[in-house]
Amino acid sequence: MSSDTRIADRLDITDLFARLANLLDERRHDDAGTVYHQDIVVRGPRGELRGLDEVTAFLKSSWVEGQLTQHLHTGVLVELDGDRAKVSSNELVFFFREGEAPHRTGGLRTAGTAVRTPEGWRFSEMDIRLAWTQEQKQEQELEQA
Repeated sequence: MSSDTRIADRLDITDLFARLANLLDERRHDDAGTVYHQDIVVRGPRGELRGLDEVTAFLKSSWVEGQLTQHLHTGVLVELDGDRAKVSSNELVFFFREGEAPHRTGGLRTAGTAVRTPEGWRFSEMDIRLAWTQEQKQEQELEQA
C-alpha cells in the first residue's frame, strides 16, 4: 500500500469520527448507515446493539425533547491493516438546551474497528466506555444557594 493511500485512509477514518459527531448532534439518525456498517456491533454502558437497524432505533429512542448535544473527538488513533483498521478516540459530550450552558458533560473512551466498504470507511465495531460524567448546577440553583 502506498504512503499516499495510507495517509488518505487515515484522513478518511478521522473524518468518520467527525461525521459521527455531526450525525449525533444534528439528530440525523436515519443517516447512521453513512458512518456505521450494516453489521455494526456497539457495546456501551447501556448494553450491546447489533446491526444498523438496532443502532438506528436506539439513537431515535434516546432523543430527549429540547436537549441538544455537542460531541467532540480528540486523540483519534488509527492502526491500518489493509481494508480494516483499529480505531480509538477520546470523546467529550456536552448536553445543553438552546442558548444555555451545558447541564451535563461526559467523557468517553471509544475503541473499535473500521472497515473499507464500496461506499467508504464505516465503523463495524465500537466499544464505548464512560470515563466520567458531571452534572452542572443551573444558574437558578446557584443564585438560590
